[in-house]
Amino acid sequence: MQRLFFLFLSTIFTCSFTFAQNYTISGYITINQSGETLINATLLDQKSGKGTVSNSYGFYSITLPAGNVGLKCSYVGLSTQNHNFILTKDTVVNIKLSEIAELNEVVVMGNRNALGVRSSQMSAVNIPLTQLKSIPSLMGETDIIKALQLLPGVKAGAEGSAGMYVRGGGPDENLLILDGVPVYNVNHMFGFFSVFNADAIKDVTLYKGSFPARFGGRLSSVVDIRMKDGNEKEIHGSLNIGLISSKINLEGPIIKEKTTFNISARRTYIDILTKPFIPMIIGKRNEGDQKGTTFGYYFYDLNGKISHKFSDRDRLYLSAYMGDDVVFGNMQEYMIDGGTSGVETGRLKLDWNWGNLITALRWNHIVNNKLFMNATASYASYRFDLQQGTEDKVEVKDPPSISMEQIDIGFKSGIDDYAAKVDFDWSPTPNHYVKFGAGYTSHGFRPGVNVLQQKSTDDSVTQQTDTTYGDQQVGAHEMTAYIEDDISLSHLIELNLGLHYSSFQVQSKFYNPLPQPRIGLRLLLNDHLSFKAGFASMSQYVHLLSNSNISLPTDLWVPVTQKIPPMRSDQYSAGVYYNFRDIIDFSVETYYKTMDNLIEYKDGASFFGASTGWEDKVCMGRGWAYGIEFLARKSVGKTTGWIGYTWSRTKRIFDRPGQEINYGNAFSAKYDRPHDISIVVAHQFSDKFDIAGTWVFSSGNVGTIALQHYDGTQIPQYNRDKFVGAPKLPYISSRNNYRYESCHRLDFGVNFHKQKKHGMRTWNISVYNVYNHLNPFLITITQESSYDPATGGNKIKKYLTKTSIFPVIPSVSYSYKF
Repeated sequence: MQRLFFLFLSTIFTCSFTFAQNYTISGYITINQSGETLINATLLDQKSGKGTVSNSYGFYSITLPAGNVGLKCSYVGLSTQNHNFILTKDTVVNIKLSEIAELNEVVVMGNRNALGVRSSQMSAVNIPLTQLKSIPSLMGETDIIKALQLLPGVKAGAEGSAGMYVRGGGPDENLLILDGVPVYNVNHMFGFFSVFNADAIKDVTLYKGSFPARFGGRLSSVVDIRMKDGNEKEIHGSLNIGLISSKINLEGPIIKEKTTFNISARRTYIDILTKPFIPMIIGKRNEGDQKGTTFGYYFYDLNGKISHKFSDRDRLYLSAYMGDDVVFGNMQEYMIDGGTSGVETGRLKLDWNWGNLITALRWNHIVNNKLFMNATASYASYRFDLQQGTEDKVEVKDPPSISMEQIDIGFKSGIDDYAAKVDFDWSPTPNHYVKFGAGYTSHGFRPGVNVLQQKSTDDSVTQQTDTTYGDQQVGAHEMTAYIEDDISLSHLIELNLGLHYSSFQVQSKFYNPLPQPRIGLRLLLNDHLSFKAGFASMSQYVHLLSNSNISLPTDLWVPVTQKIPPMRSDQYSAGVYYNFRDIIDFSVETYYKTMDNLIEYKDGASFFGASTGWEDKVCMGRGWAYGIEFLARKSVGKTTGWIGYTWSRTKRIFDRPGQEINYGNAFSAKYDRPHDISIVVAHQFSDKFDIAGTWVFSSGNVGTIALQHYDGTQIPQYNRDKFVGAPKLPYISSRNNYRYESCHRLDFGVNFHKQKKHGMRTWNISVYNVYNHLNPFLITITQESSYDPATGGNKIKKYLTKTSIFPVIPSVSYSYKF
């Protein structure tokens, strides 16, 4: 199979050099007002009908026959530009597109041609940031991940959470990359907000299937997020003040048209807002209890980027992200005043912090007019540190002395990646667009280490005992290589052929290079209708151990080991795409995906406890998912938005000997929801006023609940002769045997704009869950007992109780752009 694949590529490449008197036009496509590079801008030669798009760094290259050339460059929301000239040699043309002054940012929406009817790429969606910011959101916080949840094939976890479950996969099966660097923890506030500050982001593209060969390492999706480079001509910025957080963004030139910067910061002030209510929350048992008491939570993000243009051929980028969640507490638990005999006090201490640190240094180099290189060196770190303890202190007045005993318990985990990679874009002819490259990553995993520290002080003598136990750090080495070619065989047929290789070395175990073929096919039935099909094979070498429906910092990233092999998936997809009068895009896609070597905690296991390592706490199995997705999207005009519907099923089976879950029978995955509907609408009434709304509906999640009970008298130790009032014991028929009620919600937002002397002021008023539908967040069994005259004993009644945490929530925010 591989021989045929490479023979086919060689034949195609050989044919590409048979054309004579061809010359190459290349350059960068940018926004005229700011100098920001444009990703996937469309370039078309109106003479020959050949075209191309700019890459992730704004560079394009197109080879055309000598003679008259009529280049037409376009990008959604920017004015189209034409360049007509006679091509007699290789030529550099840097194109600067101007913003259309009369279009408000809410109207600038739409799919790009790179992902539309004519492209070979399927199962991919791009959401313009201007549209993302108009979507109403929880607490008024613009969130990239929650916007992606509104697309077909993407499911949320618990209500309000920023988790993503794409085409049957878990949250750890999504590759989220920020400027080319993987982000391991993408959640703030226990999963209710994501770490991505929309003010710092330029472009977001989601791939759900038919993955390009340049991506690997995850099974279910790729979210490619690109940060803004910064305005190269003048200083611009924005300030946003909301109910729970504030954001600031500043960008501009350090050296005009040569060196730029872009910096964004965000911080919540939940800790400040809740500080006056801490005494009521904690309670007050006696005088002096609250002395020195502190408790709170907050998170913050910092994004920064510097770019420098050495010449038209060389550019350097340095980008960084740092973000943390912090929970802190120091509370006096008791105080006993013994008068002259002394005072005894006890305190509880809590210190949690977890977050990411990411840096990337990238060098763009134009090797020649047809070959573009991007070299990247990066560092990515995720860390989790939990510290909690007690302090008991006795102060004796006569004679004066102090004795103290401290017990601190800690848990630490994390991952550190050092990586280097090089990527090439090669455009030999307009019929070929080739990408290839290779990379290396050194992983350092800290699956989980427990630390116990005991310290006692008496009469100025200190004794301290430190105990460390748990899983030890694991090092691993990952190597990747890929090649892909987007081939236009004719006006009607376009192929995308790719091959991704990866290998992994851990604990003296070497997983051989695993070939992962990628194939995409587009048949253009007419100028507005096409059929697409794709196949993608993926491998994954890291796992996220989680035993909660929401994202917690205790979720652990662990590597494959000698006992745990890599996860694999194969996905087949096909779809029909239709563009109606360049106004509405329709698509219908179907997919079938198989997954192998999936892992889940055994029943009752968790990350706590050190009697066994994590490998002995999990089972391995397999799964499959299939579904149909429909999307209708309007991208132009004053009214824009989309309607999406998904029907899907997701199953799991763990039947390997000694690793059975659910008695080895198949069961629905916890994120299996057959029906999902999303409606997103935005309308601009004028430059001063616009509205937006979303309505979502989905089948309920599934959970494991004891719906039946049996009489404990059947068990010998509960025989009525020995034990009166034998209990009713729970019986669980299968895992995930109960489906919650369906969920639905309406969100609404309105923006009031006003042009001020130095910028634009905007007031946003949003309402989350407008009609206050109480969607289930948690289902529990509640028990009540009452006297039963017939038996003379207690009658026990059990019923299911729904817990909802997100009623109607209004919010208001103020922003100013200059």
